[in-house]
Amino acid sequence: MTQTSWTRWPLREALSREGISDSRLWIGRAVRVLLLAGMLWSALAEPAFRGWGLLAGSAGLVLTGVVYVKFFQATRQHRLWPSIGLFVLLEAAAFAFHASGARVPAVVLWCGCAITSMERLPLCVALPCSAVALGAYAAVTNDNWVMTAATTVGLGLAGYVLRLDAEARGNAQRLLAQERAARKAEAETAALAERGRIAREIHDVLAHSLSAQLVHLEAARLLILRSEDLEADRDQLLERVVACRGMAREGLDGTREALSALRGEMAPVEDFLRRLTAAEGARLDVSGERRALPAEAGLAVRRVAQEALTNVRKHAPGARVSVRLEYADGDVGLVVRDSGGRGTPGELAKSGAGYGLLGMRERAELLGGTLESGPDEEGFVVRLRVPV
Repeated sequence: MTQTSWTRWPLREALSREGISDSRLWIGRAVRVLLLAGMLWSALAEPAFRGWGLLAGSAGLVLTGVVYVKFFQATRQHRLWPSIGLFVLLEAAAFAFHASGARVPAVVLWCGCAITSMERLPLCVALPCSAVALGAYAAVTNDNWVMTAATTVGLGLAGYVLRLDAEARGNAQRLLAQERAARKAEAETAALAERGRIAREIHDVLAHSLSAQLVHLEAARLLILRSEDLEADRDQLLERVVACRGMAREGLDGTREALSALRGEMAPVEDFLRRLTAAEGARLDVSGERRALPAEAGLAVRRVAQEALTNVRKHAPGARVSVRLEYADGDVGLVVRDSGGRGTPGELAKSGAGYGLLGMRERAELLGGTLESGPDEEGFVVRLRVPV
């Protein structure tokens, strides 16, 4: 054994009632009640306990029981010197009972102290205490030396077995507490991750829908400011309003789709891209062997396509846009390329917080993929690769 095992206290969980079944607790209580009743009966049966002696003996047994409980509490709190002091009091009480003729309470105390010390004290203290108690028992017993030796060794081993059992129970309780803490931390981490995922979905859906509406509202505002005859421009204004209404409906559909995606219910990526590019006037090409994508990968492709087209609308109005979906063996790719805008970005380019590309890159990296963006030969290109 190492020095630490000699001086180490049993775990607090091992010295408490934690992890002990109700049936075991009631059995232990029943044993203690029977021992106390047996000691009281033996004390009442002794000739020495008559009159005031009977009262004194009964009071002594009650006080001994109180000291024994205090001994349990001191060991549970890992208080070494109070535990040793209470053990000495119990041994003195055992000798007092034996000297007064109450042999049974004395033997029970010596044996109980030996077992309890071995179970609840550090081994460097438990062994001497148990040896003292068992030595006192061996010195006063009338059995032959073989029986006495077998009894003392059996009691010592019984105390050590109880110690091992308590240590195993304490370790189990500690591991259970650690597992509960780990599960709680895991649940909190999962909740935070889910909140981040929901936040990304809200940003991506609303950024695409609201920026599209801003385009048409800005055009309507400029038309009103520059128009000299609003009645003549009525059709154009109505067209912009209808387009805004369509974008609002698209945003509502996108929100519903995001909620469905969070539940794991999504339409095929190609269908989504076809609707998106048709609404934006972009060209869609699909290459590779088509297959169903995992929910997270499909969601990343959708949102990156939306964000890239939103950026084209904001920063390069009027540009020709091509979208390419590439199925590879171990991943899926998306390329969104524009030819450079022919119009002026205007106030729409100032909308948003500038986190679009950063959010797309974070989304890709969370899935173990990559996102590259930058100027191309003609305009701007966004490339996404996500493992599947």
